[in-house]
Amino acid sequence: MRKNTAMEKWARGEVTHGAWLSVPSSFSAEVMAHQGFDWLCIDMQHGVIDYQVALTMLQAISTTETVPIVRVPWNEMGIIGKVLDAGAMGVIIPMVNSVEEARAAVAACRYFPQGSRSFGPTRAGYYAGANYFGEANSQVACIPMIETKQAVDRLDDILSVPGVNAVYVGPADLSITLGLPPGMDNGGAFEEARIRIAERCAAHGVTAGIHANASLAAKHAAAGYRMITISGDVGSIAAGAAADLKLARGTAEAGKKAAYG
Repeated sequence: MRKNTAMEKWARGEVTHGAWLSVPSSFSAEVMAHQGFDWLCIDMQHGVIDYQVALTMLQAISTTETVPIVRVPWNEMGIIGKVLDAGAMGVIIPMVNSVEEARAAVAACRYFPQGSRSFGPTRAGYYAGANYFGEANSQVACIPMIETKQAVDRLDDILSVPGVNAVYVGPADLSITLGLPPGMDNGGAFEEARIRIAERCAAHGVTAGIHANASLAAKHAAAGYRMITISGDVGSIAAGAAADLKLARGTAEAGKKAAYG
């Protein structure tokens, strides 16, 4: 079976950098996959991507060695099983706030006896290769989100659940539940939680992940995060287009001054 290279890097203590996909397009997913990210996450929770488009995006990512991950809409066995059957090698699961919810997430990602995932890897059997059933439990990453004060308060219980490979911090929702405005880099209680999550993950042997941008990557890596989102398709399109427009208008203005004095 195809190996989950992101998980292999986490096991070696290496930092992985990924990007977020919010545009419902197989072509933009393919373009992002060819940039060399360790992993890409298709976001089905927020934004405009449905299952059928997500499937084509998984197919596009598979033209590269980049690991495909999906953030599902909710902690629900049906959709988790469908994206895994479609070829996702990891699942990010929103709003996991208790040990019971963490166990449910793991169960949805694992075949018996580690879980209760139903067998039917329709595309995954082709993409991931031979012996999918025998190796999927060890190669599919189960990644609950830690994005509330409640989850932070119960962090050790959640991290103790067998089968949790990583957790992924949602800074905006975590900030909100801590009484702060949504943001990626709030101070105060958010900063305390950010550090604590990384420390407790290290103690439990679980990879710490976080939603971020390139300017925050070094800060998070220094704290112990090994799964760091540094880019996204929407932001890259907007930033690139704005930069091109600014450059063109600036150049045109400079040319006008030169010509007319």
